[in-house]
Amino acid sequence: MELRVLRYFLAVTKTQSVSGAAQLLNITQPTLSRQLMDLERELGVTLFQRGKHNRKVTLTEAGTFLRKHAEEIVLLADKTEAAFSLSGDTVTGDIYLCAGETDAVRVLARSAKKLQERCPRIHYHISSGDSADVEERLDKGLADFGIQLGVVNMSRYDVLALPFRDKWGVLMRRDDPLTRLETIRPKDLYDKPLILSRQAGSNAQILRWLNRPTEELNIVASYSLAYNAALMTAEGFGYTLTLDKLIHVSGNADLCFRPLEGSPELPVYLVWKKYQAFSRAATLFLEQFRREIAEEAGHS
Repeated sequence: MELRVLRYFLAVTKTQSVSGAAQLLNITQPTLSRQLMDLERELGVTLFQRGKHNRKVTLTEAGTFLRKHAEEIVLLADKTEAAFSLSGDTVTGDIYLCAGETDAVRVLARSAKKLQERCPRIHYHISSGDSADVEERLDKGLADFGIQLGVVNMSRYDVLALPFRDKWGVLMRRDDPLTRLETIRPKDLYDKPLILSRQAGSNAQILRWLNRPTEELNIVASYSLAYNAALMTAEGFGYTLTLDKLIHVSGNADLCFRPLEGSPELPVYLVWKKYQAFSRAATLFLEQFRREIAEEAGHS
């Protein structure tokens, strides 16, 4: 299974057309069709369902499985090639970041901006997700660094602690009676429709703070992105328990945020896989990030 053929396969999944992919790849359609049939024969599966009345192709179950892994393989190959693309003293390449929803991403952005001023040929790619997503991308070599909140597996990752913690609170409509309170107590939410993070670790902390069995709570929804949960809250669907500074709540915003009284705070870390061999670009980024953290700690 050649990398070139995997790129051909992904081009077809992108265009949903063999002729469209052939044009994109600048090869003939018969050549591309033959390569795809050879790939199916090599794997012993059918990857595409061909439309009878149009030229659109759709993925079979096996094709969907291959697409996920082909994307990872091609990304890792591109990442490896980029690590060697150095020209004299000019640093080039790509840095792959993965982060949960946290205000700490600002530190990533400041580090990237300052490094970009010195090394404008470095490019950045950031993926969003919860802790499980961050760990998966790190473990597969698809991310150089991740931002993790809460507990980190120190046996698998090296960490750099950030000099601040994320705080839990409740997003609610600005016209809600609970906005009169400075902090929210568990009993204030016992009769309220709640929207909780899908992440098990986050929910465990919140459920311990609520100090009430799950079946006695009115949990109406879960979320992976706080922005989407905030839209549901804005429409009056429920109260979103989330971290501070993720959603705009100042000025004339429809929502407001109130911290949880005595709630746990989450430590924040930059993490990377142990014994990882960094590219020159990634090494420079880590050095810049350490400087940003030192300055942040000096201002706190």
